[in-house]
Amino acid sequence: MERYVFYFIALLMIVSAIASVSSRKMLRSVIYLLFVLAGIAGIFFLIDYNFLAAIQLTVYAGGIIVLMILSVLLIHHIEMELEMAKISKRILTAIASLIGIGVFLVTIYSYEFQVTNIATTTTTADIGFGLLSYEDGGFILPFEVISVLLLAAMIGAIIIAKGEKLEGRKNNLK
Repeated sequence: MERYVFYFIALLMIVSAIASVSSRKMLRSVIYLLFVLAGIAGIFFLIDYNFLAAIQLTVYAGGIIVLMILSVLLIHHIEMELEMAKISKRILTAIASLIGIGVFLVTIYSYEFQVTNIATTTTTADIGFGLLSYEDGGFILPFEVISVLLLAAMIGAIIIAKGEKLEGRKNNLK
């Protein structure tokens, strides 16, 4: 039964990914991307990685998609139609994608995977300690750098979104 659920989720993700990159409407592309990210969470649930599935749903399918939808709505381009690439670029992209898939499949099928039995389990508390630890192997510095980077990106997005309105005010003041 799990195999059929996996195939269904994988098919849903592939169709949604293709629809996301081929849709001409910006909002529809974001919604299709939501289905892809939710499918990834579904696969995490299938292989019993519940913590990663919850993070996937919370951060990506929840936060990033909401941010993208709000940015689309903020710049008032909800019905904006995206330009379609020239046919030569589409063919070149398709050939590059097929070559990439070929390399991927050859690599996967030529490697001999070995099953390992890991007796230890990792708890959420262990993950939290590892993320916020100052000791060797801790990730507090990258965690803080990413938070500053996200803050800078948020400020930049606000400035870009309000750019036309601020320029208009400057011209009125002169």
